[in-house]
Amino acid sequence: MAAMSYLSVIERYHEYEATVHELMESILTGIADADLFHQPKVDIKAMKGIAGSYPFVELMYLLDTQGVQISQNIAVVDQQIKLVPLGGNRDRSQRPYFTNRDESDGVNITRPYLSNASGNLCLSASLAIVQQEQKLGYLVVDVDLTRMIEFMMGDSARRRVTPAFKAVYGVIVAGLFVLVMVLLWTALRDIYGLFVVEQVGQDPLQPFGIIIFMTLALAIFDLGKTILEEEVLMHKDIFRHSSTRRTITRFVSTILIAISIEALLTMFKASLGEKQYIEPAIWMMLAVVGLLVGLGAYVYLGAKAEWLLIKTQAYKSGKK
Repeated sequence: MAAMSYLSVIERYHEYEATVHELMESILTGIADADLFHQPKVDIKAMKGIAGSYPFVELMYLLDTQGVQISQNIAVVDQQIKLVPLGGNRDRSQRPYFTNRDESDGVNITRPYLSNASGNLCLSASLAIVQQEQKLGYLVVDVDLTRMIEFMMGDSARRRVTPAFKAVYGVIVAGLFVLVMVLLWTALRDIYGLFVVEQVGQDPLQPFGIIIFMTLALAIFDLGKTILEEEVLMHKDIFRHSSTRRTITRFVSTILIAISIEALLTMFKASLGEKQYIEPAIWMMLAVVGLLVGLGAYVYLGAKAEWLLIKTQAYKSGKK
């Protein structure tokens, strides 16, 4: 549940590019007014309005017709509106949101780029402000692209509680790793007993008990590692079937490995004369085969369903 990677953000941007542009156009069109250039503090009021409704908006400022910034940077910092004196009278005529403008003077939106201020992927949008057929200048708004996509997907609330989720998963993983240490300690103690302590009539099956402890430690460690990677360290896109499929595949694979080893050990016990272990070994082997077949079918059908979904979305986008 880490933050979205740049690759995920760019992928989502291309998937929802038309919607992103429509939203940006609606934001700028809603606040575009000639009073921004004539009346002081009108821009601050406008910024408060859009920041309250659109938490992904980061920065707003004004340019003259030559691309020189004529206002301070109005930024959102920790959900507070602040004036940043840097930027005033700065020539921004070479920036993409100015140089790529067309004749229509409509809303111009850049491609995603890394912000110098925050280091995050962002978009800049500009709109010409015209009064009585005279161009006063341009309104420019910068947005955090990651937060914008999360807002559009309704994922903002989950992001706020993500630290709590991570803490819970961290406690669970720590408990699993402690259990792994206990199992390994028990196995090492039994190994020490095999070589050091002399036992009359020592049970020939005792080494299998040690292997069982170590196998359980391996399975639990792999489970803890999977939870740590999937839920704490890596970003998990719950809106994509592939993300959920990856988690389930890794989890079931861990179970498969553990059951396979246990079935093999049980079969060895049966081959050493413990006939009562034959039937449990057979049932465990069948369980492994069933899980393996089921996992293969799940992965295949899940991947095929997601491919069909992507093709359908691409077809709908092409029709638009």
